Amino acid sequence: MKYGILRFDEPKRDTSRKVIHIDMDAFYASVEMRENPSLKGKPVIIARHPKETGGKGVVATANYEARTYGIHSAMSAQKAFELCPQGVFIPANFTLYREVSEHMHRIFKRYTDRIQPLSLDEAYLDVTENFINQKSATIIARQIQEDINRELNLTCSAGVSYNKFLAKLASDYKKPNGITVIPPDKAQEFLWEMPIEAFHGVGEKSVEKMHGMAIFNGRDLYEKDELTLVQAFGKMGHSLYQKVRGIDDSEVKNDREPKSVGKETTFSEHLTTENEVVQSLRSLAQKVMINLKRKQKHGKIVVLKIRYEDFETYTRRKSFPDYIRDEEELFQVALSIWEEENDSRGIRLLGITVTGLESVIYETIPLPLWKESYSERNKSKHED
Repeated sequence: MKYGILRFDEPKRDTSRKVIHIDMDAFYASVEMRENPSLKGKPVIIARHPKETGGKGVVATANYEARTYGIHSAMSAQKAFELCPQGVFIPANFTLYREVSEHMHRIFKRYTDRIQPLSLDEAYLDVTENFINQKSATIIARQIQEDINRELNLTCSAGVSYNKFLAKLASDYKKPNGITVIPPDKAQEFLWEMPIEAFHGVGEKSVEKMHGMAIFNGRDLYEKDELTLVQAFGKMGHSLYQKVRGIDDSEVKNDREPKSVGKETTFSEHLTTENEVVQSLRSLAQKVMINLKRKQKHGKIVVLKIRYEDFETYTRRKSFPDYIRDEEELFQVALSIWEEENDSRGIRLLGITVTGLESVIYETIPLPLWKESYSERNKSKHED
């Protein structure tokens, strides 16, 4: 199949690196199914049952049986229950998930020390130079899949290419338990066929705008000049201009655990629905984690601050034996604290803070001295 003629003034690609993206398949749900084999074949949903929370809560993930009912992560648990009343709801067990994730990283470190975790269940590996002197990144990816399956009784999907952007696209291409390789001479063809929704970083609003510009796939995006894309999408326009040409020069950064800071938002109109609170907590968690990574800090204590419409202010906290690792985990912890509060008053302010800070460079190896997290509650009343 012919796709057209490449332009001669194209920016140059660096194809010298070998990058693998490993993404565990339905990680939280798969771990729970491993622990309880009777769940096999049943729709498993990682969330507290909405009957126990008064309809509150969101889905952290769902296994592939549950996904056939249209259930997906970030969906409200109530909606998931409506779609699949027979689904098995299981509260997230992050202590267990972290233990499995740490074993997974020990497997990675047999092959390379250039590892960049994105969350508990996915990471980039740069295997351009590796500990087993294997020239084929594809062979290494297959060996990692086999190691994970044999030692953890879990499956993962792998993407292999010459940069992080393509490797992540590739790992999503054949799930579960798949492997996709995008060599330099096939990258442009792969990207041209990709629907614009599949480009990482392109959200719903951007998709709608792109469709209005007659951009429906990678080929349509490729045909737009850089100035047009920058004018329409700002910095993201420049990034997409590069990526649709297979260019991503960002390095695989070595394993670093973030630490702690806080972020809060005062609302001009009080939050009165669960969806509004969930969206606000997700946004706050994202901002906090961005700042943590920038400051190279991490912490083990999550504090949720709530100010109600009558100006009463409460703080709730939970402490953990290990560091909060990623945005999704921070969001789920903050959400669980809010669900315990279960107050119907309108909310004027929300804040998330991660405390107990330490610099990442002084990180020590965590020991399993505690079996589970413990929660502490502090209640304080303030007025503006």
